[in-house]
Amino acid sequence: MEEPTHIKVTATTRYLESHSNPEQGEYAFGYAITILNEGPKPAKLLQRHWIVMSDNGRRQEVRGEGVVGEKPRLEPGGVFNYTSWTVLETPTGQMEGRYLFITDEGEQFWASIPPFFMEVPGSRVLH
Repeated sequence: MEEPTHIKVTATTRYLESHSNPEQGEYAFGYAITILNEGPKPAKLLQRHWIVMSDNGRRQEVRGEGVVGEKPRLEPGGVFNYTSWTVLETPTGQMEGRYLFITDEGEQFWASIPPFFMEVPGSRVLH
């Protein structure tokens, strides 16, 4: 299964202070994902595979069916947006991953989710 470039994934993040407990090493972040089908064929999202990394080296892998309880089918030019959240052990970290798609002809392929970063505002010290 090759990784075509016709599925574009972008993310924005925000710190969820009200869901965080820094004293316990729990920093919650919300993320909004946009998935765009730039290809010529419809494609249905089947599975997700996330790698969540706190800056202390802790790495979690998350696999599952669909996203937020859905398996969206994207027509050419179609967009699917959703929001979710995760918890890190540090005030900074990142996520990346991939989605498994299938075309109407039964061809399966993975689409990469580029790394995106999460940080508590003011947590990084610039030198």
